[in-house]
Amino acid sequence: MQKTALQGLRVIDFSRVVAGPYSTMLLGDLGAEVIKVERPGKGDDSRAWGPPSRGEVSTYFLGLNRNKKSIAIDLSTERGAALARELVAGADVVVESFRPGVMQRLGLDYDTLRETNPGLIYCAISAFGQDGPYKDRPGYDLMISALGGLMSITGTPGGEPVKTGVALIDVATGLYAALGVLGALNHRNATGQGQRVDISLLSTELAILINAASQYLIGGSVAEPQGSAHANVAPYQAFPTSDGHVLLGSPNDKLFGVLAEALGHPEWREDPRYATNQARVLHRDELIPMIAEVTAQHPSAHWVDVLSRTGAPVAPINRMDAVFKDPQVQHLDQVAEVEHPLYGSYPVVTSALRMSHTPPVVGDAAPRLGQHTAQILGSDLGLPDEQVAELIADRVVEYRPAAG
Repeated sequence: MQKTALQGLRVIDFSRVVAGPYSTMLLGDLGAEVIKVERPGKGDDSRAWGPPSRGEVSTYFLGLNRNKKSIAIDLSTERGAALARELVAGADVVVESFRPGVMQRLGLDYDTLRETNPGLIYCAISAFGQDGPYKDRPGYDLMISALGGLMSITGTPGGEPVKTGVALIDVATGLYAALGVLGALNHRNATGQGQRVDISLLSTELAILINAASQYLIGGSVAEPQGSAHANVAPYQAFPTSDGHVLLGSPNDKLFGVLAEALGHPEWREDPRYATNQARVLHRDELIPMIAEVTAQHPSAHWVDVLSRTGAPVAPINRMDAVFKDPQVQHLDQVAEVEHPLYGSYPVVTSALRMSHTPPVVGDAAPRLGQHTAQILGSDLGLPDEQVAELIADRVVEYRPAAG
């Protein structure tokens, strides 16, 4: 059996939607056993985020929840909350994304759970943080993108506010959550001590504002939307071609010289207005139209071919149907088929990590709601079949077998 980096680690996942499920999927890719706790009847909200769907579940959910087992428990009942506490008693990690205070009301908060499991790593994901004036507000990626400033610098100059094409704040929060869990696990390995890890969508957005934040905090300049351009580097944006657009960039002066030569204007690299990046940023209103006039004379494929051979950064602007046909994307071998007993085989994008000794696993398809309820209650918690059947009949839990 292939050894994985997190083999033997058990994660109880109370999260839903994107940030939490993304973080636990990353842990599952690395070999952790992830048990996803869902509400009976509907499960994770993202199960219904379609079309498109495959069978009874959205493709959105299928892309975020591989390598997990699903148990459906009604946590609002005392019996259900007690079952969840039993699950956590034998776990290494808890990940949750309820509003602050909810897990405490359920008796599933960190202080309660660590009494019986002092080595527990407890990761709480929220929109705004566990305290402060906004702690009780509901918040999703889009709202945080607006409040935290990302939307103010996304889009075209003078245009309406635009969100990113995918929920990048959610994804980055999931990455931070997984990183925090791994850091806490390393600390536990050294000391035996568990700990609480808090991460919010808002704190994540502030952390990933990078140059837009430092531009204001250090330089006193408020960033504005730049379209595909870069506020601090020029040229570094999309340019028109005879059949669309192509991305060109010169992050340093040497590469600008290469680009100028390839575009047929070697004199630009000696012109004091364009010889340095600082000068090019100050004179972008003159430089960008001149480059556009040249690029518009040929199709995008021409510029990709010509510039890639010179070492100048260039890329086509691919739609999704072109992305997965790209030869480099195919070479990365990052799409794999998973088998679902109800929905058949479907492709997923696998982990971005490449590890020489403990590579990530493709693993299992996303589970049906409650697919593993009976297995977990019986094998993991040791409940007899009659008691499992009673819990199902009383609707404390829900069980949907993998097939049928």
